[in-house]
Amino acid sequence: MKSHDEIWGEWQDLINMTPAELRKWLDGENSKSVGDTGGEGESTGHKSGRRILQIKDRKKADLDDDDWAHMAKVVGYIKRHAAQGGPQNDKRNSH
Repeated sequence: MKSHDEIWGEWQDLINMTPAELRKWLDGENSKSVGDTGGEGESTGHKSGRRILQIKDRKKADLDDDDWAHMAKVVGYIKRHAAQGGPQNDKRNSH
């Protein structure tokens, strides 16, 4: 299991959108189709994006266990998809 410092470092490297950019993306139509809905109205990716915003608005010292778990999940997801040959050369437009 990774330490909080390891998760934090990877999070800082991989979550490359500013809160303003992420809010704008979440308000757009493209974000609404990211991930399945599991029968609910909001897609998995959209819900995760809102959670990422909540985490980005907090200080490292104020993060709780649920925050750390979500951060580790997101880091793992990004790393898996990058390893599968995602848009490696166009990270700004890969969301």
